[in-house]
Amino acid sequence: MKKNLLLISAVAAALTLTAGVASADFKIPKTKVSFEKALKAALAKHSGDVETVELELNNGKPQYEFDIKTADGVEHEVEVSAITGKIIEEEIEVASASDTTFASKAKVSEADAEKTALAAFPGTVHEKEYSIESDGNPSYEFDIKTADGKEIEVEVDAVTGKVLEHEVEVYQIGKE
Repeated sequence: MKKNLLLISAVAAALTLTAGVASADFKIPKTKVSFEKALKAALAKHSGDVETVELELNNGKPQYEFDIKTADGVEHEVEVSAITGKIIEEEIEVASASDTTFASKAKVSEADAEKTALAAFPGTVHEKEYSIESDGNPSYEFDIKTADGKEIEVEVDAVTGKVLEHEVEVYQIGKE
């Protein structure tokens, strides 16, 4: 809980600092739901330590993404609409593509999934994650830094090899 309070303080400080930034390239989107309300919804679903919070745009709509590590050591990714406050999506993150739950269903290699992500959004991959979707299927997640400096999170289905979704990161607080 102490970590959650520190994270809330860090987010509040970051938002305060960014409020005065006057740049055409840096815009915090308007939200109808406060960070605190979204955090409360995510923690009601999965109680634990919040390790990372992001504000993202998915098809132009703002959403919060929380990485929460529960007492049993499982890391949950919970996305909450910054417009409605409702949970949009949940995933379980696993350490690697060799995780038995991931590997037992994956048909697409990490290298092929990365090629697909980079074909859709050219740039440099600087982070990779492995998730089990709410339907039980595995997916690769690539954070790509584009030539114009944006960070795009691209999710590729490890069964079909198709891009499931992409989100533009507005900010991230916590581990990378």
